[in-house]
Amino acid sequence: MREAFEIFSRLAPNIEGDGEMHADAALSETIRSGNLMDSRLKGEANILICPNLDAANILFNTIKVLNRDGSTIGPILMGAAQPAHVLTPSSTVRRILTMTALAVAQASRAALGRDQPSIGLAGVSRISS
Repeated sequence: MREAFEIFSRLAPNIEGDGEMHADAALSETIRSGNLMDSRLKGEANILICPNLDAANILFNTIKVLNRDGSTIGPILMGAAQPAHVLTPSSTVRRILTMTALAVAQASRAALGRDQPSIGLAGVSRISS
């Protein structure tokens, strides 16, 4: 995990991120500040990267049910030759439109030769808004 995060930091130094941590610390600045003094994250994480597909499915479906007011984007399976955008039977119209727009944007960037390498990281990261 440490090596993957170092690669991520080197490729995208302007993106706020951190290495492996528990989901409660990623989602709560209070928990994180009390336990992870050297964390660079501020606020709540808005991107969660899981170590495997089973963990990702459990976390995604839990957040989807608990976060009724917000929207979820994903899941996106990384690490293959190309990212796979997954739509489940419970996908809302909003999620379908968002995932379609994301896939089109990624395909457009790839067609223009602006595709960035995809990195699968085990852990939790946050991109500043």
